Amino acid sequence: MTKEIVLTGDRPTGKLHIGHFVGSLKNRVNMQNSGNYDPYIMIADTQAFTDNARDPEKIQNSLLEVALDYLAVGIDPLKSTIFVQSQIQGLFELTSYFMNLVTVARLQRNPTVKAEIQQKGFGESLPAGFFTYPVSQAADITIFKATKVPVGDDQEPMLEQTRELVRSFNNAYGKAILVEPEGVFPPKGQGRIPGLDGNAKMSKSLNNAIYLSDDADTVAKKVKSMYTDPQHIKVEDPGHIEGNTVFTYLDIFAPDKQKVQELKEQYMAGGLGDMKIKNYLLEILEAELSPIRQRRNEFAKDKGAVLNILKTGSQKANSVAEQTMKEVRTAIGVDYFDKD
Repeated sequence: MTKEIVLTGDRPTGKLHIGHFVGSLKNRVNMQNSGNYDPYIMIADTQAFTDNARDPEKIQNSLLEVALDYLAVGIDPLKSTIFVQSQIQGLFELTSYFMNLVTVARLQRNPTVKAEIQQKGFGESLPAGFFTYPVSQAADITIFKATKVPVGDDQEPMLEQTRELVRSFNNAYGKAILVEPEGVFPPKGQGRIPGLDGNAKMSKSLNNAIYLSDDADTVAKKVKSMYTDPQHIKVEDPGHIEGNTVFTYLDIFAPDKQKVQELKEQYMAGGLGDMKIKNYLLEILEAELSPIRQRRNEFAKDKGAVLNILKTGSQKANSVAEQTMKEVRTAIGVDYFDKD
């Protein structure tokens, strides 16, 4: 049976947090272990330069951290190809070809990019590379002919732009070379986890995240600081569930949904303190994070071996990408010196 190709990845701008874990990492591990897919998992260092070009050390230092997070959650280099984006030379070439098949107006309409530009406050200093990174992302996916892309809910506009570029390329050059990908999304309600402060999105830049590498004491401090219900002053006061970050996390992580429902009812009726529900959440999170943390610490003992995994994966990925680029060059007609 031919396995479907999966492409996914993360930018190396810091360690990964639990939002990444439930948003896409779990999907990647499940797909890898199903035996039905051939996953390519990319550390997107080139994309990280689009807004960190003047801080290369940040990207270099984060590269290994992201690799350790991948291995810690269960991504297996014997089942998945983990590689580094900058080491795949064909990506730069394919991106340049795609640039001529998309308009500035179309890029401006991409809601994901518009939101990120606003969040980062670029204004007139918007880097061209950041503005066009959906084109680069399309090259990442299509150079491996990926059929599935595990992503968060907010990435659907990026996938649609990729599909448009695939159709434009295949139509322009009269050959169905590239493949339109489909998104694989997290379970309903888990696509975006709010930050510890109640902010709509957990983010490194907002300093409101629990990281997969956080030790037990750090996780405990962060959970105890979480936003709940500001009107819930006394234990006996009725509390509100909506917008209460602790209950949002319990809905996502707690396996006993009946118990969570009972806690909600008790909290709304009055008589349940914030610290009790925080302690329960901490128990749930530690059960999830402790084995991840232990595996991460073991892999971190031999960083040279981790770098070798990335090197080997990048060599394999580069070989696969080059096969696609040969087809692309032939279709476009720039294989001048490869013809008989």
